[in-house]
Amino acid sequence: MKKKLLLLAACLLLALSCLAGCSTDEKQDANAGGATGGSDQQELSGWAYIEDKGSLIVGLDDTFAPMGFRDESGELVGFDIDLAKAVAEKLGIDVTFQPIDWDAKDMELKSKRIDCIWNGMSATPERVEAYSLTKKYLNNKIIIMTLDPELKIASADDLTGVTLATQADSAALETMQANEAWANIAENVEEYGTYDEAILAMQGGRVQAIVVDQVLGEYKNANMETKMQVCEYDFGDDFYAIGCRKGETDLADKINEAIQALIDDGTAATISKKWFGTNIVILQD
Repeated sequence: MKKKLLLLAACLLLALSCLAGCSTDEKQDANAGGATGGSDQQELSGWAYIEDKGSLIVGLDDTFAPMGFRDESGELVGFDIDLAKAVAEKLGIDVTFQPIDWDAKDMELKSKRIDCIWNGMSATPERVEAYSLTKKYLNNKIIIMTLDPELKIASADDLTGVTLATQADSAALETMQANEAWANIAENVEEYGTYDEAILAMQGGRVQAIVVDQVLGEYKNANMETKMQVCEYDFGDDFYAIGCRKGETDLADKINEAIQALIDDGTAATISKKWFGTNIVILQD
């Protein structure tokens, strides 16, 4: 009798062990299937990736007025904010805005924490190589502004000995570095985390002038009690584009198509006049 009971118990234990093993295998299979599905999603890129998740995450410097910045209530506003919302509506997707450290924008894009850099980003030769850029959508200049009415800068030669401030890793800095005068002015250029800090440095007398995007400089100037003056010499045209991950040309093309549609129906002009008082939206290679 005891032998029969022992045999029965052994059979039951064997059966339970098999069931447990099957259950574990099923869970592993399920987990493997889930991981495969996640991997498939990660493999998506460009427009397919955006369309699949139904949203576009825009990376921006939230101090870059009037392109994207925070108003007195802390809400993100600006020309690029309005334009991105209108583009997303045309594409039938949601849009969210992710403030980033401008110096870390490449890492943010590569890690897919953001889907594009859209914040008055200049289409420099270096960025043409680093990203899949949209067409140029806004015309701008890199200008010099000062609070000193006695400071006259009419040529590159006049920059020698002048202390200048600009934003680190900005198109203004890249443009200066590419200029023939850079060898003579490099030691007098101070880099700051934001243009606001650069302006504060000038207001505090630590530098004599700032080198800045015209759209930002003029917007800031309109809201300053003591007005800055625009120097006669500038560093030339500076067109803005939107930066997508390298190779994601189909996403850039989709954004181009939406901007063109907004130009055609007059929405782009309305947004531009709201922020700049005139229509400066373009779409060109």
